[in-house]
Order: sequence, then C-alpha cells, then structure tokens
Amino acid sequence: MTMKQALLEPYKLNNSITLKNRVVMAPMTRSRADNPDKVPTQELEATYYAQRASAGLIITEGSQVSEQAVGYIHTPGIHSQKQVAGWKLVTKAVHDQDGNIFIQLWHVGRMSHPDFHNGNLPIAPSAINPKVQSFTPTGFKDTVTPKAMTQADIDQTILDFKNAAKNAMDAGFDGVEIHSSNGYLFHQFFSTTSNIRTDTYGGSIENRARFFFEVLDAIKSVMPENRIGVRFNPSAHNLFGVTVNEDTIPTFDYIITKLNDYDLAYVHLSEPFNDVSDVPYAETEIAKRYRPIYKGTLMINTNFKQASGNAVLERGDADLVAIGKPFVSNPDLVERFEQNLELAKWDADTFYTTGKKGYTDYEKIT
Repeated sequence: MTMKQALLEPYKLNNSITLKNRVVMAPMTRSRADNPDKVPTQELEATYYAQRASAGLIITEGSQVSEQAVGYIHTPGIHSQKQVAGWKLVTKAVHDQDGNIFIQLWHVGRMSHPDFHNGNLPIAPSAINPKVQSFTPTGFKDTVTPKAMTQADIDQTILDFKNAAKNAMDAGFDGVEIHSSNGYLFHQFFSTTSNIRTDTYGGSIENRARFFFEVLDAIKSVMPENRIGVRFNPSAHNLFGVTVNEDTIPTFDYIITKLNDYDLAYVHLSEPFNDVSDVPYAETEIAKRYRPIYKGTLMINTNFKQASGNAVLERGDADLVAIGKPFVSNPDLVERFEQNLELAKWDADTFYTTGKKGYTDYEKIT
C-alpha cells in the first residue's frame, strides 16, 4: 500500500486541464534538435517526452520564437512550419500517453552570439555585455556587447512571441510558458543591471516590466489566457550577468501582483539557484514570499525531491512542484514516487550532447 502524498494528488489547472498529479517536468535544454531547421523528431524528442508523460504536466525545453532568439546550438524553435510539424509529433506522442504538455517560449537576448546571426549583434534592452560565454556551433565563446533594441526591434519581438504562441496552438500544445527568467531577454529588461534605457522601457519598475506585459497581452490575443504560464527567478544572482540589487525584489513584487489581473494557467517561480543569504536585497524564500501575493496557481522549482516537494505542497506554499534533473534519468519518476523507490542517477556528461545516449535510453522500473 502506497502512502498518500500531496505530489500525487490531482489538480485542476485554472478550470482548463485536470492534471493527474502535481509533479511537473521542468523545462530543460537538452540540445537534441541537431538539424539545420532546428526541428524536433519522432525518434528523439517525441520519444523522450512521451516516456515522461506520467508527469501531471510537461514543460518543454526553451524553444526560440525566431531566428533572432537563438543562443544555443541544437535547440528547437517554434517559428517555422517545419518546426510546427515536428512538434505535432511530440504533442501527439504525449497525448497518446494521456499526458499534458506546454511549450516554453524563449528569447535569449544578449546571451546569444554573432555566430548565430551571420555576424550581426544579438539584441538586448541595452548595450551591456554580460561578460559570460555563449554555446556556439564552434564551442563556447565570450559574449559581446549587444545591440540595444530599437522600438522596431521591440515591436517585431512582440510579434514573434505572438506568432510562436499561435504556432504552439497549431502544433497541439496544451499551453505555453513565457520564459521570463534566468537572465534571458525579459529578465534583462527587468533588471537595472542590464537595462539602462531612458525611454518607456527603462527607468521605473512599470517601464522595465512594460515589454513583458505587452508580449503577454499579444499572446493572449491568439490563445486562451488560462493556457498561458509564466516563469520568473526573482533572486537570480550572478547569473548571465544579472545581479540582485535594491530594485530587484520590488520589481518582481510589482510584476507578480499585477499578474493577479490576468487569468493565467500558473506562475512558475524558482527558489534561488545558489546561496543568497549574504546577498543584500535578495529574497531567500521565494515560495513563502509570493504565495500570499499571487492568488492563482503557483508552481515552485529548484532542487526539489520527493520529501521536499510533498512538504512545500502540504505547507500550502505552492500548488505544483517542477522537477528537473531527476526526470532526465527517471522517465518514470512519478511511478517511483508512488512506490517510494530509489531514483536512478543522471549522467551530466550527456545533458547537452546529441543522440539517444543519456536521453531516451534510461530504463523504467518493470
């Protein structure tokens, strides 16, 4: 007889989708779209996600909304008809296993490199080099100073996200997640360490959040609002050139409070990736801070295991728990939780390689 666990209870996602449990497969870059068109395939991506369809919800790897959005090799897109056709294979495979799947919409901003753009600069809110490295077709290279986005660039990027969301619906996804986290484009607009604009997209908190909300409003015009999720990492520090300062938490307080005006599927938050207890102005307990603020479905992420996942749900600090790396090596993670079984270990050396090894060859329990 299995013990009752909060993680294994069903959950109704904003009156739209009934999840069979509260275990979410977190979005994870896996770099398997190693073809010129950046298309998911039946043999790899469809198999990989279908193997993990016992999760209450799968959120795919970040998928670029345009060629301009690319910043890592072998990552899939959702901006061409070939990519839509490839993703149809994935969504069908997951749905055939009674699973639910959202796609994460992604633009890396300044975390890209001219090698992805025929020598042209990547775009960002301001011309500030994050001074880290980008994973290019010829290996890791130092990032460059990006081009500060013009109004035309902003307008085009809003349209790119809108078109990507429409493509996602055409591809059969149950919803989308806007990747507004981890030092990528939206996060770059939020942070005063990466956004020094003096127009209506810089300066005040409202201005720095404006681009995100314009994108959200554009996306909800082409798909049901209650099928849209958003992701944030409020206490990300020293991540891709973004650091916490006195403006950081007030900015996320404003954004997450304002999201109560929307009818979203969920807000997906990350606990700090590293120890920020000695970082001035950082929030060390993200779920505890934002549970009283956000009235809708709250998903929490970062290093959760079976016991800690059950505990955060039982405390009422979150409604769903997103789990990453354990899903890499345990396609049957939910079944292992059900039976309280030991988890298989992942092979980090194959996280971002190509082919089946370390991707679709992990065994399920018999």
